[in-house]
Amino acid sequence: DDELQTDGNRSGHFRNGELGLAPTNEDVIRIIAAQLAEIGDQFDKEIQGRVVDDLVQHFLNENLSKEEITLHMSRVVRELTRSIPPDMEQEKAMLVLAMVLTKKIVNTVPSLLHHVFNTTLNYMNQQFHNYIVEMVSA
Repeated sequence: DDELQTDGNRSGHFRNGELGLAPTNEDVIRIIAAQLAEIGDQFDKEIQGRVVDDLVQHFLNENLSKEEITLHMSRVVRELTRSIPPDMEQEKAMLVLAMVLTKKIVNTVPSLLHHVFNTTLNYMNQQFHNYIVEMVSA
């Protein structure tokens, strides 16, 4: 049911032949997406391959539960936030780091897309739901 959109567009669902989108301010969402993408590009260069490889191994480990993998991802994101500029909002940085890590994991092992996407989505919903709502509604 969840759709991954990588081109900056929002996904929608067809209802009675029409595309149904939640009422939002498209310009605000595009501006936020552009800002997050810019921050993500900066973080992308700084994340070391061993961090990604370690996360890949956790996702490939069938003995770990979804909760254990989510906790590990949360720890990695927290560790990476230690290197963010002090003037950047911590929630925003953590949100972007989670998305960049997801991209890097999937680029490393494409077969993990569904598992990594769902884990990241759950992590973001648990940790940043209120922040995302505030960011979009501001």
